[in-house]
Amino acid sequence: MPIRTIIVDDERLAIQGLELRLAAFDDIEIVERCANGREAIRAIKTLKPDLVFLDIQMPGFDGFSVVAGLADIEPPLFVFVTAYGEHALKAFEAQAVDYLMKPVDEDRLATTVDRVRQRLAERRSSVDTERLKEILSEVAPDAVPEDMVGDGEPAANRFEKILNIKDRGQIFRVDVNDIERIDAAGDYMCIYTADQTLILRETMKDLEKRLDPRKFQRIHRSTIVNLDNIKSVKPHTNGECFLVLQSNTQVKVSRSYREVVARFL
Repeated sequence: MPIRTIIVDDERLAIQGLELRLAAFDDIEIVERCANGREAIRAIKTLKPDLVFLDIQMPGFDGFSVVAGLADIEPPLFVFVTAYGEHALKAFEAQAVDYLMKPVDEDRLATTVDRVRQRLAERRSSVDTERLKEILSEVAPDAVPEDMVGDGEPAANRFEKILNIKDRGQIFRVDVNDIERIDAAGDYMCIYTADQTLILRETMKDLEKRLDPRKFQRIHRSTIVNLDNIKSVKPHTNGECFLVLQSNTQVKVSRSYREVVARFL
């Protein structure tokens, strides 16, 4: 995925030099070049880039003023570029990904681009997980209870908070918030938590009716996941994807959900 990038500097040669060095990175896409802070604010709000290389020392609006002028939107990632080392601490206080000294060293720039890729991956993963939660909540209509509260949400107090599971001659009381996923095996359910696996004699359909669909969703004919335990999403072939859970277990979203997953991706 390209990293849509804006370069901001009042010196044309500085823009050209940085652009030349950035050409070595195939995923960096320069979408705009700005000569001052006011241009930068307009371009960032209009183009919504992923990354901005931002000179600090500019007439009028300096680099820090540009960041302050974007307080009303979701900001891009910033890399400050300057000839003055004394601004380094203030740059990191402004939540910059990195700080580059002019003239920009190619190896140092490569390290910065790697940091940007990592930060963007973390940001996109977080956003994707939230989008997946919203979409998966629409996937299993059979799991949605008939009695809904006035705003269309299921009444939370009708669902189980604790499951009493008889297994190996004992009765285990399991907080549903501790459940990571549930796998079906005929008329038995395998209940997975962080530290144990328990067997419950019950059908998937009956168990779904006992669990809040805003938290537990079926992603496969025989698998239910706790949406709060999704750590990240790994796209796969043919519009499929894997969900990575907090335990690092990977569970596949079934092909029967391909259309919904395609919307998500």
